[in-house]
Amino acid sequence: MNATIAMITFRSMLGRRRALLLLLLPAALVMLSAALRLIGENDLEVAANVLQRFGVATLLPLLALIAGTGVIGPEIDDGQIMYVLTKPIPRQVVVLTKLAVAIVLVTLFAAVPTLLAGLILAGTTEMMTPAFTVGVLAGGIAYSAVFVALAVVSRNAVTIGLLYALVWESLLGNFAPGAKSASIQQWAVSVADALTGTSYVTSTVALGVALPLLALTTLAAAMLAVVRLRSLSVASAE
Repeated sequence: MNATIAMITFRSMLGRRRALLLLLLPAALVMLSAALRLIGENDLEVAANVLQRFGVATLLPLLALIAGTGVIGPEIDDGQIMYVLTKPIPRQVVVLTKLAVAIVLVTLFAAVPTLLAGLILAGTTEMMTPAFTVGVLAGGIAYSAVFVALAVVSRNAVTIGLLYALVWESLLGNFAPGAKSASIQQWAVSVADALTGTSYVTSTVALGVALPLLALTTLAAAMLAVVRLRSLSVASAE
């Protein structure tokens, strides 16, 4: 971790426009949960559907995409990353610092709102709220690593990330068993499923498969980002 890089990245990510993007979806989730509670639609089945379909399937990947690509993508696009790369800072420190900032942002703007929404809808009944919060956090770490790596590898990271989240995970994931098994979303749901006792939360991936895949995906994406960032500095120097 590099405190200076982290501080600059936080300042950039929490500027007016990006902060607004980071706040819109979490606010919508909490407001939807409050509205459902007011009209009495707050049983466990409703809570599970809201937390899984909105919290895990929509809020989490979009927030992680904004955070993961935003912490490093704009700096690469406008060339400012070269000011960092010319400093005697190991490339893995740069990547890990950026990744840590993205994970903190996902925790604040995805995991915490999921916790609040769950408490509003179901309290701590059947441990559903803590289960989804942990699931979102686990999935958020993997998503963040993937999107940070994507931002380093491609200038079209946002477009590719949206296609992955909306087409592969949301569309194909509902029809193709193979897509479900290779889905960070399903791995996150698997964590939640293992921690709650309710039958309304089900995953197509076993926890014993989901946890290693989450760890391997995070590690592989971080390593890819480090390798690509090293080649980027070499190419620029030449």
